[in-house]
Amino acid sequence: MILSLRLQNFRSYVDRTFEFDPGANIIVGPNAIGKTNIIEAILVSRLGSSYRAKDINLIAFNKPWARLDSQDNSLRVIKLRADQNPGKTFEINDRTYKRLPSSLKLPVVLFEPNHLQLLNGPPEGRRAYLDNFSEQVDEEYGMVLRKYMRALAQRNALLKRITRPTTSQLFPWNIRIGQLAGQIVKARQELVDRINDNLPDIYSKLSGDKIKTSLLYKPQLPTSDYETHYLKKLETSLDDDLRTGFTTHGPHRDDLAFLFNEHSSSTYASRGELRTAVLALKVTELETIKNQTESQPIVLLDDVYSELDASRRKALTNYLKNNQTFITTTDADVVANNFTGKNRVIKL
Repeated sequence: MILSLRLQNFRSYVDRTFEFDPGANIIVGPNAIGKTNIIEAILVSRLGSSYRAKDINLIAFNKPWARLDSQDNSLRVIKLRADQNPGKTFEINDRTYKRLPSSLKLPVVLFEPNHLQLLNGPPEGRRAYLDNFSEQVDEEYGMVLRKYMRALAQRNALLKRITRPTTSQLFPWNIRIGQLAGQIVKARQELVDRINDNLPDIYSKLSGDKIKTSLLYKPQLPTSDYETHYLKKLETSLDDDLRTGFTTHGPHRDDLAFLFNEHSSSTYASRGELRTAVLALKVTELETIKNQTESQPIVLLDDVYSELDASRRKALTNYLKNNQTFITTTDADVVANNFTGKNRVIKL
């Protein structure tokens, strides 16, 4: 768990230090005062990057650098530069890294307002959710995904050329993305299967009803022998790819569906059911990371607690009671009344 956090030239903070409790940490203040910036800084210290901005935008306006000092069982220092040599470094246990290694990333579950649109928003949001989740339970997944995206960019660059690429030019990239795509789809399907082991029970406890729920992974091609199917599709869809200038099939185009009684949430669910479904997914994420990594994630709830009714707040609190939790709000009482254990209110 995080004991303290110092922010220098980070977003709206010139130099500010925060100390935290092992239970609920309630960050309270009016809108646009910097509550979300603390949530963002915690995420950067744990996972190495922001969920809403590029590194350069984390540095305070007109400042040449920013620094985050996060103290847990070791000191984690993240330095960002905006000078002629922009970049980011991580200093942990007297070693410096340009990229935070997967082995040094620490588990965290984030729930922020945009997640409330997860189920009825565009598919790239659902893919990002599944990929970020996968990275937290599988150290190798992020590396495979990055390799796939780099190889995909190379193939797309060939497709955009004025001169039609030859088969010999495309073949090695087809093979490369086919191999990596097979690993991605397999990992995603396995994760969805694990999610479905817990999701129905969690949704039922949060909602108080008996609707049968599940998550459905929707790849464009059969998951069995996926690599072979994908290579064939890359060949048969070449004319379409050349016309559009990008690869029209693959895991970068897949989707997820949340099912209520085997019907898609996009047509079946009410607004309240959708919100409960997203909450259930986040709680399932928390429980799955606990089980898979044997570690206790911290939980970040950015301005969503007030969006829940009293019964759902109570149900959510029961799942959070053993986790260090950070909650932003404009009304501390709405949150504090649900936590009976030790908590700290941080007023901004």
